[in-house]
Amino acid sequence: MVLIIGHRGARNLWPENSLEGFRRTRDLGVDAVEFDVHPAKDGELMIIHDPSLDRTTEGTGPVVDRTAMELAAMGVPSLETVLDIYAGTSIELHVEIKTDALGRPYHGLEKRLLDVIARRKLQQQAIVTSFVPEILETVRWLSPDQRVLASVDRRSAEIFGGLPAALDRFAAIGNCMVAVEKGLLADSLELCLRAVGGDRLGAWVPNDADDIAHWLAQPIRQITTDRPDVALALRNGATTRTASP
Repeated sequence: MVLIIGHRGARNLWPENSLEGFRRTRDLGVDAVEFDVHPAKDGELMIIHDPSLDRTTEGTGPVVDRTAMELAAMGVPSLETVLDIYAGTSIELHVEIKTDALGRPYHGLEKRLLDVIARRKLQQQAIVTSFVPEILETVRWLSPDQRVLASVDRRSAEIFGGLPAALDRFAAIGNCMVAVEKGLLADSLELCLRAVGGDRLGAWVPNDADDIAHWLAQPIRQITTDRPDVALALRNGATTRTASP
């Protein structure tokens, strides 16, 4: 069964990376939820995709220039409040470590995130994700058993010199799952299956019904989608048909 992951708290259904979206995505019955972490000025970990406030809030400027209290007033939730929503569930938590506006890793962010994961005993439920191999290597160095996932798209693959080189780079981390942008994965599925294995491979972000149905039928671990409601309905329908006499 292909796992269904709500991307940024199902951003095509509700405001992305919002408490409302996370609550309602939880109640859909997803297998996992994906969200993004940046640090606030005072070190608190906050859930927002962009390094800037401009696109998704009424604020402007870098996230890291505002305190957690200021960010919360703009609707940016803290990591702790999001984890509270999923407390007591078995839903996987795919936590993406983001970089700053210049693409640079935030100093010490990996340790701060891992400290929260350890304190809340989420080492098996949480999967730390990133586009940046050095970030995932730091995570593994700090916490050798932490589950990790690398994200890859055409632009990031080109930085490595092509998709095969990118897959080799992430494979060197050891037992690293890989989620590949759906268009790139469609062009290279056999390569990715050979290099990664279907049990560690995912596609992002199929959103329309036909596209979702296609990826649900592939020998991969997961899909990350902005429409987990559609994905769940399609998967449940397929399961029901399979179980019928």
